[in-house]
Amino acid sequence: MQNRQGRKMAGAAALLAIVTMTLAVAVAAGLLPTPRAWAQGAAAPAASAAPAAPAAPATGSANVPGQSGVGAAPAAAPGKATNPNTGPSANRPSAQQQKAVQPAAAARTATGETPVPLAKAPPRDPAVKVGQCLECHDDIKAFHDAGTHKTVGCNACHTGLQAHLQNRRTRPQTSTDPASCGSCHKNQYETMYAMNWEKTARKEKTLATGPSPNPAFEKLMMPHLFGREHNEPRSHAFALYDQLMVDRAFGGRYQNKEGHKTLAQPGGHFKLWDAIEDTRPGEDHKAFLPGTGAAANPVCMSCKTADHILDWAYLGDPVPNAKWSRTSKVTEFVKDVNHSLNCIFCHDPHSAKPRVVRDALIQAITRPEADTLWHKDKRGAKVEVVDMGMRGFTRKIATLSRYDTNLQCGQCHVEYNCNPGTDPTTGKPVTMSDARTNHFPFKKVADIPKHYTDLKFRDFKHGITGALLWKGQHPDTENYYGSKHQKAGVECSQCHMPKVKDKRTGKTFTSHWQTSPKHYLKETCLTCHEDWSEKQALYVVDALKYRHQGKLRKAEFWLSRFIDKFEEAKNLGVAENILNQARDKHYEAHIHWEWWTASNGAYFHTPDESIESINKSTMISQEGVKLLEEAMASIRGVAPNNTPTGGSSPLPATSGAPSPKK
Repeated sequence: MQNRQGRKMAGAAALLAIVTMTLAVAVAAGLLPTPRAWAQGAAAPAASAAPAAPAAPATGSANVPGQSGVGAAPAAAPGKATNPNTGPSANRPSAQQQKAVQPAAAARTATGETPVPLAKAPPRDPAVKVGQCLECHDDIKAFHDAGTHKTVGCNACHTGLQAHLQNRRTRPQTSTDPASCGSCHKNQYETMYAMNWEKTARKEKTLATGPSPNPAFEKLMMPHLFGREHNEPRSHAFALYDQLMVDRAFGGRYQNKEGHKTLAQPGGHFKLWDAIEDTRPGEDHKAFLPGTGAAANPVCMSCKTADHILDWAYLGDPVPNAKWSRTSKVTEFVKDVNHSLNCIFCHDPHSAKPRVVRDALIQAITRPEADTLWHKDKRGAKVEVVDMGMRGFTRKIATLSRYDTNLQCGQCHVEYNCNPGTDPTTGKPVTMSDARTNHFPFKKVADIPKHYTDLKFRDFKHGITGALLWKGQHPDTENYYGSKHQKAGVECSQCHMPKVKDKRTGKTFTSHWQTSPKHYLKETCLTCHEDWSEKQALYVVDALKYRHQGKLRKAEFWLSRFIDKFEEAKNLGVAENILNQARDKHYEAHIHWEWWTASNGAYFHTPDESIESINKSTMISQEGVKLLEEAMASIRGVAPNNTPTGGSSPLPATSGAPSPKK
C-alpha cells in the first residue's frame, strides 16, 4: 500500500514538474503572460463571450453572470436578462472559464498592449431559418437583406428562438455583449478593450495637474458636485464601471468586490457585476460617504451602456410597456446593465451599417429649427430615422449613408443636458419627467447662452452670487466642427481610431483603441504633415495646449475676483437690480470659461475659437467687477478705485440669463 501511494506521489510530482516547466517555457516564449503581468491585468483571462444569462426560471438554475457558457446551466424560459449582484470574481476565473479562454497572442497590436484574450464563442441555440423570423419582423428584413450580416443567422445574437417560434408571446433574449461581436471582429474587439495606462483612472477635478487647478474650480463651481472625484477616459471599456464608482455619481455605495484589484485590470474581460457590488442594497439613491454625491440618473447612464436599449422609449419618456425611463430609480436601472459602451452604439447588428442610437442627438438633428452643426455641415452623412419600436412604444434609431464619426462620436462626446434643474423664468424645478432633462443643443459655445435661455433651463444656483448657471458636459464634437481639420474632411476616427496593421497577420483594420493621436503619430499627423518628425508634431501639440491653459488661468483669476467682488457688494448693500445685472454677466462669463474646462482636447480641435471664447469670459468678468466697484463707490461716496481694464475695446452689452426671481 505504501509503495503504491509512494508511486502515486512520485508520479504526481513528476507531472507537476512537467506542467511547471511547460508553463515556464510558454511564459519565456511570450505565449503566456508573466505571473506579475497576469496579476496586473496585462493579459488576464477573459470571461466567456456568452450572452447575458436569461432570468432564472421557476425551477432549475440560471446562468451566473460572467460565467462561461461552456458547461453552464441551460437557459430556461427566454426573457429579458437580469444581472443579479452575484457571480465569480474577475480575479478568480472558474476552471470552465480558464478552459474556454484562448491564450493571449504573442504579437502586440498597434496600441502596444497585449490583446485582451478572447473567449471561445459560446454555444448557440439551434439555428432557425432566417426567413421564419423575417416573416413577422419585416422592419428588420430591410436591414438584414441589405448588409454584410445577411448570411448571419439570428441565433448568433438571440437565444430562445425555438420557444419564441412556438409561442410568440415568449420573448427571445438579445445579447448586447461586445464579446459576441468580438468572436468575428477580433481586431476591433481586442483594440477596443486595450487599456490606456497613461490616463489617470480616478481623480479630483481640482487637482493642480488638472484642467482647472485648485482652488479656483471649487469656488467657481460651488456647490455643483462635479468638483468631486472624476473618472478619466482610460478606455471605453471602463465607461460603465467608472460611472458607478466615482464619488460624484452614486455616493460611494458601489465598491470593488475584492478591494481595488480590478482597477489594475483591462476592462474588457469582466462584466460589471463580476467586479463590483452594491454595499447599500435596497436603499434610496443618496450620498453615503462624506465628500461624495449622488448625481447619476438613467439619462446620464445612456452614454455608458446600451444594455437597456430594447426597454427604453424614445428620449426616455415614461410610457407604458417601457421598463426604464428618465424617471426610473437609477439604483434599479444599473442592476439591469452589465456591459460598457456596446458595439451597437455605432453599428447596426442586423446590417452592420453605421448608425446612431442616442435619442437626444436624433431629436437635435430632426428638430424643425434645423439649427444644429450637422445641418450646417455640407460634408455630413445623410440620415434616415427609423422607428424600431415593437413593444408598444416609440424607439428611434438613425441609419447613416456612410460612416460619419463626427455624428457617431457625437452621441456622447457633446454638450448635453441630462440632469434636473431650474426654469429661470419661474424659479420652479425642472424634474426628470420633463423632456428638457434629455437634450442636445449641438451648437457652438457662442450660441449656448441664448440657447439655454430660450430653453428656459439652468443646471444649478451658484453658492455665492446666486446666479443660475449652466453646467457643461464634454462638447468635443461641437468644438471640432468648423475647425481647419474638419473643413479639410478629417473626421474623429482618422485621428482617434486610425487604420492600423495587425502585426500578426498584416491585415489592415480600424483600431478601436479610442485615444490620443499622440499614440498614432505615424498613422495620423504625419500622413498629411509629411515634412514633420514625430518630435515636431508633439511640439506643436504642446504649444497649443499650454497657450490654451494659460488663457484659462487668466479667465479663472478674473471670474474668481468677480465672485469675491459680488460677495463684497452684496454685504455692502448694493441694490438688487445691480446684483441682477452682475448675475447676468456671471452666467455668460461662466459659460465661456466652463465650456473649455469640460471639453477634451479643445486646445487642438479649435485653438482659435477657444482662445476667443476664453478671452471673452475674462472681459465679461472684468466688466462685472467694474460694475460692482462703481456701485460700491457710489454707496461709499467715493470714486471707484482698482477698476479693471480689459485691454481692448469694450464688449457689447450681454443679454445673459434672466435673473432668478426672489
